[in-house]
Amino acid sequence: QVQLVETGGGLVQAGGSPRLSCAASGRTSSRYTMGWFRQAPGKEREFVAAISWSGGNTYYADSVRGRFTISRDNAKNTMYLQMNSLNTEDTAVYYCAAGPEPFSRGRISYWGQGTQVTVSS
Repeated sequence: QVQLVETGGGLVQAGGSPRLSCAASGRTSSRYTMGWFRQAPGKEREFVAAISWSGGNTYYADSVRGRFTISRDNAKNTMYLQMNSLNTEDTAVYYCAAGPEPFSRGRISYWGQGTQVTVSS
């Protein structure tokens, strides 16, 4: 089992640059791809970004490419999402996830509890 805990959410002004963190514990020896999904009110959970175990491969949704940067520090069992140039459409609960590739919502092995990010205009 792997436990994932997100931190770093909250209320942010439009244009802000918060950073989300996801700390993994438990069976962290498993070499999972990790990533972020988000879910806005009334919408389905959608893919945001993912990073391979080595960090050599990163993937982004079109809506965040160029604004968000995903990274990980395996020595600390922690993944990050640096978010820049936020707008109100980025308001959502952000979920950390771990699983095999290809990385998709239906193939996730572990989910975090989610952290709310609210962007005010």
